[in-house]
Amino acid sequence: MAEPTPALPDRLIAHLDMDAFYASVELLRYPELKGLPVVVGGRRAHTPQELPDGTRQFFKLADYTGRGVVTTSTYPARDLGVFSAMGLMKAALRAPQAVLLPADFDSYRHYSRLFKAAVREIAPVIEDRGIDEIYIDLTEVPGARDPVGHDPLGGVRAVAREIKNSVLRATGLTCSIGVTPNKLLSKIASELDKPDGLTVITMAELPTRIWPLPVRRINGIGPKAGAKLEGLGIHTIGELAASPAELLQQHFGPGYSAWLHQAAWGIDDRPVVTHSEPVSISRETTFERDLHAQRDRPELSRIFTALCEQLASDLQRKGYLGRTIGIKLRFEGFRTVTRDLTLDEPVQDAASIRRAAGLCLKRVDLSQRLRLLGVRVGKLSRPGETGAAKRGRAASKAADATPTVPKPENLRLFS
Repeated sequence: MAEPTPALPDRLIAHLDMDAFYASVELLRYPELKGLPVVVGGRRAHTPQELPDGTRQFFKLADYTGRGVVTTSTYPARDLGVFSAMGLMKAALRAPQAVLLPADFDSYRHYSRLFKAAVREIAPVIEDRGIDEIYIDLTEVPGARDPVGHDPLGGVRAVAREIKNSVLRATGLTCSIGVTPNKLLSKIASELDKPDGLTVITMAELPTRIWPLPVRRINGIGPKAGAKLEGLGIHTIGELAASPAELLQQHFGPGYSAWLHQAAWGIDDRPVVTHSEPVSISRETTFERDLHAQRDRPELSRIFTALCEQLASDLQRKGYLGRTIGIKLRFEGFRTVTRDLTLDEPVQDAASIRRAAGLCLKRVDLSQRLRLLGVRVGKLSRPGETGAAKRGRAASKAADATPTVPKPENLRLFS
C-alpha cells in the first residue's frame, strides 16, 4: 500500500544564510585563495602586497601578534578548528599557515545589498536579519505550492533553487536555504547542509531531522541555558521535547520553560516581518593599538570626526534624525563605558553629532588607554514626525526649570 502524500503546510518559510560571507567576498577579490584556509580579522597592515610580477604576497596567521579576534574563516580553515570570535593568536596555533586578511565592511555591505535585491525579485516578502541572512515568506510565491510529479514540495524546492541561482548570478556567492513551516525550524534547517545547501523539512520529519540535534541548535538557547540543560541530562532537542514541564519550570521559570517546550516541538507562529524601525544607528571602530587621549590626540580626533561623519551619512541615507547622541569607549582591560546626551531637537548632520558626542566625552575619565571608540544616535524619527514630540518637550521644560548640565572631568579631551 502506497504511503499517503503529506499535506503541504499552511506556511512556507525560508531562512537564507550566505556561506562564510565575509571570507567568500574576499575570495572574489583574491580567487587564487580558493580552497585554502583563509582567516578574516587582520589589521589594514595585513593587506596583501602586489609584487612586480603581478602576483600577490599574503600574510600568514603564524606571523600575527596581537589580541585581535577572527571575524570569519573559510570552510578549510574551519576544518582546522578556526572559527569566528576566536582569538587570532589561538587560531595561529591551530592553523599557522592560514592566510590572514583584513576586513572590508564597505565591500560586505555592498554584496549584502546585491543578494537581498536578487531575492526580492523572486520573493518580495523578506525579513532582514543582518548583513548575511534573511527570512523569506514563500507561501504566496507563484509556483511554490505546486507539486512536481509525486513530490508535493517540488514547487517550493524549485523556487528555493531559483533564489539560490539568482543570488549566485548577482554576487558570485553561494548561500544555504532551509525551508520549513516556520522561522525557528528554517533557521536550524539552513545550517544542516552547508555550504550551498537546500534543506526542506516538514513537521512529520521533526523526529528524524530535528530531534537528534543538540539543544544549542535552537536559536534562543545560549551557552548558559545550554549548560544548564546538559546538567539536567538533556542533550538533544528530542530529549528536551520529552522533558517533563515541571522539571523545566523548576529550573527555568514558567515563561522560558514554556518557550523551550514549544521550540523543541517546532512550534513558532512568528510572522516574517518585512519592516521594523531601528532603535538606534551606530558606528564604532577597534584600534590596531591602544591609544591615549592626550598622547594620541590628533589620531583620536581624526577617528572621532570620521565616525561622526559616517554616522551622519548613515542617517541621511536611511532618512532618520536622532535626538540622543551617545558614545561608547572600551579601555585596556576591556572595561566599557557609555555616555549619552538627549538634545532639544533631532539632528542628522555631522557637526551637531560631533558637538554632542564631545559633550559626552567630558563626562568620562580618559586617563586609561583606549582600544575602541563608538558613536551612536538614538530616539530616531523621520523628518516631519517631530511636531507632537516637540510640544511634549516644551511642556516638560516648563515644569522643570533646572536643566541637566554634564559634569566635566578635569582631563583635556581629544575632541
